[in-house]
Amino acid sequence: MHSNELESYLTELLKPQQIKDFTPNGLQIQGCDEIKKIVTGVTASKALIDKAIAEQADAILVHHGYFWKNESYVIRGMKHDRIKALLVNDINLFAYHLPLDIHPTLGNNAQLAKLFNIVDVEPLEVGNPLSVAMKGGFEQPCSGESFTQLINSTLERECLHIAAPSNKPIKTIAWCSGGGQGYIELAAEQGIDAFLTGEVSEQTTHIAHEMDIHFFAAGHHATERYGIKALGEHLAEKHGLDVIFVDIDNPV
Repeated sequence: MHSNELESYLTELLKPQQIKDFTPNGLQIQGCDEIKKIVTGVTASKALIDKAIAEQADAILVHHGYFWKNESYVIRGMKHDRIKALLVNDINLFAYHLPLDIHPTLGNNAQLAKLFNIVDVEPLEVGNPLSVAMKGGFEQPCSGESFTQLINSTLERECLHIAAPSNKPIKTIAWCSGGGQGYIELAAEQGIDAFLTGEVSEQTTHIAHEMDIHFFAAGHHATERYGIKALGEHLAEKHGLDVIFVDIDNPV
């Protein structure tokens, strides 16, 4: 598959033009023309690049790529080493950030809903079909403790649970993969019982306590494994590409 053809297909599938982002989405670094083997992962770290080189991959497809807003234009040090490794080995780098978070079936949030059997899924931001944060519910209410255990076993990491002072059962939940802790107030204002995301901030504890909402921080990396993995599996099935998902462990 030609790299231009792959980018065109991903543009059609993920529609990056629909949402304003903090980084360019699509082909960020050009490599070889013909793509047969792809390594997917959460972040285009040097460890992932080294794995792609070892696998003799033609392309890397990630959620977190390069060239972020307000990032220095200077290419030196770590940035130089990463980009040089890609160019020397003729490896394409494709990255899709918010478009992959919000995709209705392959996205990070859609995959989390699938993992945790969340039903009646809809945007948390009312009237915004491109809302990064989502909300839904469980067919059977659960306790904060039991949901913590489910997160730990499903994502294979220990999450942080800040319990609602009332310790109410969880019937409704809002969530946002990655660093979505800023949406907790919006969830609480809508009377939602719990909020799940990847990261936590200092003020999150106070918000959870004062607005009586369960809060779960399950890891930025851990909550964003599943979109890129699903996207790679889709490409393998749809286009017959050899796709390998590489999970570079990250406790954050």
